[in-house]
Amino acid sequence: MIKHVLAIKVKDGESIDEMRDVLMSMKGNVPTVKDISVGIDFLHSERSYDILMEVTLENKESLDVYQADEYHCNVVKPYVQSHRSAVVAVDYEI
Repeated sequence: MIKHVLAIKVKDGESIDEMRDVLMSMKGNVPTVKDISVGIDFLHSERSYDILMEVTLENKESLDVYQADEYHCNVVKPYVQSHRSAVVAVDYEI
């Protein structure tokens, strides 16, 4: 199993709830996504990111398919890229 994790800082004035909804929309629209969870930070400290997304995938090949998925590439990625000020990612095996 693979975990694909993103921490996102949303641009000032942008909707964190809308970002969460767009990320969660991959469930059912991206076939390789076995599970997805999205959490919104509540501390709002200087070092905090606004959103953490965790996607579970079957294996490394599924991660490659996920990265090229039409819905992910045409809906989710453009939205995130245009509404974020920063993002970090970690991919690891469990």
